[in-house]
Amino acid sequence: LKGVKYEGQFNRWNYCGPANFSMALTFWGWKGNRDIVGKAVKPSEKDKNVMPYELQDFVTANVPGMSTVMRYGGDVDMLKRFLSAGFPVLAEKGYYERDTTGKISWLGHYLFTTGYDDARGGFIVQDAYTKPGKNILSDYATYQEGWRAFNYLYMVVYPPDREAEVTTALGPWADETWAAQHALELAEKDIISVGGNDLFFAWFNKGTSHVALKQYMDAANAFDQAFSQYAKWNTEKKDRPYRMMWYQTGPYFAYYYSARYQDVINLADTTL
Repeated sequence: LKGVKYEGQFNRWNYCGPANFSMALTFWGWKGNRDIVGKAVKPSEKDKNVMPYELQDFVTANVPGMSTVMRYGGDVDMLKRFLSAGFPVLAEKGYYERDTTGKISWLGHYLFTTGYDDARGGFIVQDAYTKPGKNILSDYATYQEGWRAFNYLYMVVYPPDREAEVTTALGPWADETWAAQHALELAEKDIISVGGNDLFFAWFNKGTSHVALKQYMDAANAFDQAFSQYAKWNTEKKDRPYRMMWYQTGPYFAYYYSARYQDVINLADTTL
């Protein structure tokens, strides 16, 4: 897609949310930048993450004339439909890198997706973290592996007068309940088909999807399975994804609405 204005998160701490969302807005002519977004959604420099709903709330409160849609359970073909129709997509994903101790560690990240190239087998992305990060290729397999860690969540920013096109590109995902149910089915397929460390993310996604469907006891059981996989994590090559609860808070809802109050407290204590 043409008209993308790249912004990095450099010289800011955990600023991928503001930087990526600023790119999503400036694509449609917004005159702001990452710091305008950041001051609203990340008022403390110590904030470790910005949730997707906080980015949506920023648009509602500060950017009249723009709308957003966010869903779980996306796939490659659906992203291509949006891109072909002229809409870039913001995806939330995980990735691995070496931390300051030299160990490979897991982090969450937003990735602004602005094109695809089947000849090279990947999406064209604007990565606010890497150098260089403009118009780089993320092959489909790597993209999907990272995307799995966030239940294949995606968000699209768009002008309201193009809502009909967005609805067409969404297809069945236009129904939020259908999307959550579809994400649940994807998680169940992943639980059968993936192994090792990826199994933690698959079980976590199952819990997240049940929370979206307000099926809290089923969600709590799925998160129990996820945390049991976490305990078995192979740490020889990669550290456990201890930052998971920075980004996704579904277990708190699942345990609270299942009346497992001590588990809520224990998880909060562990996370802190």
